Amino acid sequence: MVSGRQVESGSGPIRYGMVGGGQGAFIGAVHRIAARMDGEFELVAGALSSTPEKSLASAADLGLDPKRSYGSFAEMAKAEKRRKDGIEAVAIVTPNHMHWPAAKAFLEAGIHVICDKPLTSNLGDAKKLAALVEKSGKVFVLTHNYTGYPMVRHAREMVANGELGDIRLVHAEYPQDWLTEKAEASGSKQAAWRVDPKQSGVGGASGDIGTHAYNLARFVSGLELDSLSADLDSFVEGRQLDDNVHVMLRFKPKGEEKGAKGMLFASQVAPGHENGLKVRVYGTKGGLEWVQADPNYLWYTPFGKPKQLITRGGAGSGPASARVTRVPPGHPEGYLEGFANIYAEAARAIRAARPGGKPDKDVVFPTVQDGVEGVAFVEACVKSSKKNGAWTKL
Repeated sequence: MVSGRQVESGSGPIRYGMVGGGQGAFIGAVHRIAARMDGEFELVAGALSSTPEKSLASAADLGLDPKRSYGSFAEMAKAEKRRKDGIEAVAIVTPNHMHWPAAKAFLEAGIHVICDKPLTSNLGDAKKLAALVEKSGKVFVLTHNYTGYPMVRHAREMVANGELGDIRLVHAEYPQDWLTEKAEASGSKQAAWRVDPKQSGVGGASGDIGTHAYNLARFVSGLELDSLSADLDSFVEGRQLDDNVHVMLRFKPKGEEKGAKGMLFASQVAPGHENGLKVRVYGTKGGLEWVQADPNYLWYTPFGKPKQLITRGGAGSGPASARVTRVPPGHPEGYLEGFANIYAEAARAIRAARPGGKPDKDVVFPTVQDGVEGVAFVEACVKSSKKNGAWTKL
């Protein structure tokens, strides 16, 4: 067990480091904004790029102490473990293939991990990581950030309270258009690693955004997937990984209920869509619809009654959304605030994990097991598609 590591924690911000997220990266900056929005975290160390020189330059941009800018995550984990003022948590914001080795190094050093999705580039590594998290006793947070949106939390609460009745149908979609042409050939750093099997894994759009749609569908509905039938395409000539995904879903039955059915569509070659994430859930008593582009609103239709608009912080929204709402209704909250809510939940869990800390039963965040299920979903999609859409168990 490695959970006995002691560092000077105090009552101030949680000291954290970052792996990846240096110059030219997108998601690293998002994590840093989210981490500091509530004053719960302070960035003090980093292995920010693939070489020591780039890491040092990135650290200088962020005002980090050069002595705590490391040339590799392994060096960082080892050094920070020895410091009395060492980091208590690390954010891993690298391409997928580096998630497992980086997380392993920090968990073995007794450091909590906040990791970007998908969990790993393959299911074998995902399962090893889940076993290590359990052994370590450390907090592991997977940043499926859309689960941090207040109205997503409210939708989940409504389903759990039985307001939709028995769930019959779950539909999720996530269309984008940014890879409609071969962006990876034009020098786009963000495109290049996402279409490279060595860095991304076996899934392209299925792993990059399909896992978001899948995670959101399961988070809101509370259902567990049994099997799927997938049709994946690589429409852009020469692209090795899928850029378009169509999946039919069969969920496991709950008790005497029949298993619900679902559909998932994810595409990065759909012109006219910037970030079109959407989820719909239909039950015997009513239906819900949430759209990421208009995230402060949730549409609820009780069967046989007029459609109702529930607003974030307004009439009809419940305690699950209230605890992650920051400003009054009519003042929009979105992507960065949703991300920050995941970090705020992570902070509560990390503080609770300290000696004498008390767990908060209301804390909700995507776990390592959610990550395993996401990678299993991607690999099942690839396997099914190769067999002409054959139904495939997870």
